[in-house]
Amino acid sequence: MLNSTLYREGTDGQEKEQQIREALIKAMVEHQLLPGSKLPEEALAEAFGISRTGIRKVLTRLATVQMVNMMPKKGAYVANPSAEESAMIFKSRMLIELGNLPEVIRRLNEKDIAGLEEILAQEHRASHDRDMAAAIRYSALFHTRLHAVAGNTVLNDIITNLTLRSSLVIAAWGSQWQQGCNESDHQQLLHALREKDLMALSALMQQHFGNITGSLNFNRKKSPTPDFRKLFSC
Repeated sequence: MLNSTLYREGTDGQEKEQQIREALIKAMVEHQLLPGSKLPEEALAEAFGISRTGIRKVLTRLATVQMVNMMPKKGAYVANPSAEESAMIFKSRMLIELGNLPEVIRRLNEKDIAGLEEILAQEHRASHDRDMAAAIRYSALFHTRLHAVAGNTVLNDIITNLTLRSSLVIAAWGSQWQQGCNESDHQQLLHALREKDLMALSALMQQHFGNITGSLNFNRKKSPTPDFRKLFSC
C-alpha cells in the first residue's frame, strides 16, 4: 500500500502529475503493479483524486519511457516485456554499465563507497525481512548510485530508465521471491570497487548480469487486477 498524502488538494497540477507518475513507477518497480496489468483511467483518476484527462497525460508520459503500453481502443497497460525484449534490455545494460566502469573507478572516493555500503546494508535488511518491495528498490538503487559516480547525467538517465525496465522484466519472469539482483553479487562488486580493480570489476559485472538472466523463467502467470484505491491510499 502506497502513501497518498502527496496527492492532497492545493498541489500544483504539474507537480501533482509528477508525483502520480512517481507513485505509479514505484508500484511497478516494487511489483505491486505487475507487467500486463490494465491501468483503467477511471479507477486511477478516482484513486488519485485527479481528472481522467490528467491521468491520461501521466500514462502518456510513462509510455514515452516504455513503462506503459497504450493500446488503441483498449487503454493502457503496464509494459509487458517479451523474452526477446527482456534479453535485449539486460544486454544493453551490460554494455553500457561495463563501458562506464573506468570513469566510475577514476572518480570513486570514500564517500561514494560509504554510500554504496549503506545501500547494501538496507538491501540486506530488506532481504532478511522478506520485504520484496524494499529489496528491489535498494537493488536498483545500488546500480544507479554506482554509475552516478561517473558524473555523466545523460548516461545516468539512460541507466536509470534501463534499470526500471529491468525491474519489470524481473516482475514478469522472475520467481515469486526473486528480489532484484543477487545480494552476494553486489557485495563482490563493492569489494572490487574498493580495490579499484577494473578487470575484476568488469568480470564480476558480466557474471552478475549472467546470473540475473539465468534465473529468469519465461513461463508467465496471469496477474490479478489490483484495487487501485487501496494500493494508493494511506
